[in-house]
Amino acid sequence: MNGGDDVVVASEEPLQPLEWKFSQVFGERAAGEEVQEVDIISAIEFDKSGNHLATGDRGGRVVLFERTDSKDHGSRRDLESTDYSSSRHPEFRYKTEFQSHEPEFDYLKSLEIEEKINKIKWCQTANGSVFLLSTNDKTIKFWKVQEKKVKKISDMNIDPSKAIGNGSSSSNSNSSKPHLANGGSSDKSYNYPSNDFSFPPGGLPSLRLPSVVSHETSLLARCRRVYAHAHDYHINSISNNSDGETFISADDLRINLWNLEISNQSFNIVDVKPTNMEDLTEVITSAEFHPTHCNTLAYSSSKGSIRLIDLRQSALCDSHAKLFEEQEAPGSRSFFTEIIASISDIKFAKEGRYILSRDYMTLKLWDINMDSGPVSTFRVHEYLRPKLCDLYENDSIFDKFECCLSGDGSRVSTGSYSNLFRVFGCAPGSTEATTLEASKNPTRRQVPTPSRPSRSLGNSLTRVVRRAGAENTGVDANGNSFDFTTKLLHLAWHPSENSIACAAANSLYMYYA
Repeated sequence: MNGGDDVVVASEEPLQPLEWKFSQVFGERAAGEEVQEVDIISAIEFDKSGNHLATGDRGGRVVLFERTDSKDHGSRRDLESTDYSSSRHPEFRYKTEFQSHEPEFDYLKSLEIEEKINKIKWCQTANGSVFLLSTNDKTIKFWKVQEKKVKKISDMNIDPSKAIGNGSSSSNSNSSKPHLANGGSSDKSYNYPSNDFSFPPGGLPSLRLPSVVSHETSLLARCRRVYAHAHDYHINSISNNSDGETFISADDLRINLWNLEISNQSFNIVDVKPTNMEDLTEVITSAEFHPTHCNTLAYSSSKGSIRLIDLRQSALCDSHAKLFEEQEAPGSRSFFTEIIASISDIKFAKEGRYILSRDYMTLKLWDINMDSGPVSTFRVHEYLRPKLCDLYENDSIFDKFECCLSGDGSRVSTGSYSNLFRVFGCAPGSTEATTLEASKNPTRRQVPTPSRPSRSLGNSLTRVVRRAGAENTGVDANGNSFDFTTKLLHLAWHPSENSIACAAANSLYMYYA
């Protein structure tokens, strides 16, 4: 994908399926260890360079990781001669963490606001500092994380009998006299009262001035701005604009436009709230800015449609520039059609030509120049279709899975149950459809091969009352058990390399190919 009007160019031979290998795991759970609710990861995001990775959890914490493998390994000829590039893959280490959000209580609405991090977005770096946005259900915060040198005062003017030279302690001193602040001594042999220094008779053998020494560096996270009180409903998305100055936040019924420098004012650019709430038929589920066009953004709905809007048309974008939706196949409608059509996540490809969407059963790839339907449809877990009734009974059918694209746009990925995730090839002629497990042996589990194109999902939704109960486990077509309680909702693809980070409960797994 080269953006603009370019199309993915098919190579003479289709791309070969990638061979995925385990790279790293952070927060690995021991066998039988119970996972604390606050430790479950709820957001993952690479920065644009791929050198930093951030995760958020249900306890309101943001954890940052940084890349450690060196990018400079000699000349290209050296790389070719050693064949280093074939084994090289990104490696990360823990950098720092901070408490982004705390639990709050809205007294006007008698509503508890949980601290769970819904989304994290990286902003432009400046002067060696990194900046990011994090949000819970109601409040967005702008964070600056920078290295601070820890400075300490050393080489004070201490008792000469205990020091030799400038700040070096004498090894033969056997008396330990306590020293006070500002270089004072509790020893009264020198005639200076308390801490008020005065020269003894005959003066001092040497005079040492205190010096400031930087012993080490520490990372400091500081909240620069808080963007609050702008959403009546839960925030489901935030997205940076390519202009580097603005961002959007979206809840169920509205999308607001913010300036990073102004926290007390935002502009409502999309409002789908009907005059009478009984007329509500769809809600906003996800929103994202175009990666290069600062005037364009897309948002998805619970009816399975995606709307592309142009901010140049009007201040309040009541009408869309383009509408992407798939027509329902005749005779395919069922009780669950409306529910599984709801889109849980959308992502623009790197150059902005394609949009990837995830509904409950499928991934769809859309060309923004073709609104007649998706260019590709990938069935994620078709073997669960007979189980939709059970999934509805235990609320799993309302799970919101995220999706991601590779940096070159040739592959897409999303999660499923039993801590499985799928990787599909979307280049012309590709038949790649890989199933992996979030564990140290990603190819251990064999499940039904996810199938490709099919166009038969519904496109409307009305609110459904959730019910509890039913079984949480089952068996797929190959006899492997699948567990609805272990779900892989969050994952991210490295922006320039074939590396995926995914969250399985409180553990962060990383894979490369």
